[in-house]
Amino acid sequence: MKRKGILLLLMLTITLLLTSCWSKKELTDLAIVAAMGVDKTEKGQYILTLQIINPGNVAGGIQGGGGGTQSPPITIYSASGDNIVEASRRASSRISRRLYYAHTNLVVVGEKLAREEGVSVLMDAFDRDPEFRATSSLVIANGSTAADLVKTLTPVDKIPANKVLKTLEFTQRKWGENVKVSLQDVMQGLESSGGSTLVSGFRLVGNHKEARRLENLQESAPEATLRASGIAMLKQGKLVDWLYGKTARGTVWTLDKIQGTDINIDWGGKKEAIAYQTVRQKTQVAAHIKHGQPSISVHTRVEGDIGDMEVPVDITNPTVITKIEQALKKEIKEELMEAIKHGQKEKADVFGFGEVIHRTRPNTWKNIESQWSNVYFPKLNVEVTVEAYVRRAGLRNKSFLSGVKEK
Repeated sequence: MKRKGILLLLMLTITLLLTSCWSKKELTDLAIVAAMGVDKTEKGQYILTLQIINPGNVAGGIQGGGGGTQSPPITIYSASGDNIVEASRRASSRISRRLYYAHTNLVVVGEKLAREEGVSVLMDAFDRDPEFRATSSLVIANGSTAADLVKTLTPVDKIPANKVLKTLEFTQRKWGENVKVSLQDVMQGLESSGGSTLVSGFRLVGNHKEARRLENLQESAPEATLRASGIAMLKQGKLVDWLYGKTARGTVWTLDKIQGTDINIDWGGKKEAIAYQTVRQKTQVAAHIKHGQPSISVHTRVEGDIGDMEVPVDITNPTVITKIEQALKKEIKEELMEAIKHGQKEKADVFGFGEVIHRTRPNTWKNIESQWSNVYFPKLNVEVTVEAYVRRAGLRNKSFLSGVKEK
């Protein structure tokens, strides 16, 4: 009987503890922040630009029609302060709800701030806040302020932050000249042996004033849009250069972050006559030490399909396929070597070569670590080897032009 009484008392105590609601958050009291832009004034203060979701407008689209009042899916609030926390607190005087950062998926840093001060000083505030997620994506405004990007209204995707995130995801998957990185990725890169990392850039194309107007969304061809533009090369947290085109793709490829792309090769005297679509690829990096000097070998293997031929080519002939594969190997190797040489010129080991040596040759790394960025990396011998294979040719073997020429 005594045992039953103790058990009953224990159950009642547990029930009382579990029914409390100490951390409740009413939705009507929250201002959900979808994106945050960070810039700096001439006086040295930080400016936060907050993209806050209007839930009713997102659910029902842009309200209006029939003489009604139109309302955008987001509202923008800005505040300044000597640091990120102060600016965030000051914003509360402009908003009737509590700022809620748990759904902030995007952080935008202005180019001027990234160049002059860097992103490292911002990371502590983001990483220290238990509500802010380290998995949030980071981009750098290319050629503009972060505020201009955050304030831009976008068609198709009602919430502009989602437009940026989806664009990064799909362009990395299909083209390979951009890479989606999180705050956590950037922090790990800056804490790595080389202290360098990559962040994708986004550009506002068009008039920044038109980008904030609802009328911009009512055009079939908007006056202003957001576009993924280049990859920012960060060294010691500061923006040192922008990578574009083949240099950007070669960098992403060396990092084994390429998911899909298109390689064009010359054929029959015509420039970029054959388009090759990658299906799967794998890049491996290894470190070697010879006579106390480090070297790196980069090996990439790629398989893909023929996507387009603008000249008559008989790809049923194995010899022709072999020649195409050789041309692909040459083109891919040139891209990777161009990207590596550019990184060495800037003395920014964004490829993680130092980490590979640190991991596989720790004793050697102890001797060269202090001089890695300025002495060893710029003169590092890097050998690139490529395997390229054509697996399929789509729904036809002979080029359509072959039949036309025969007539």
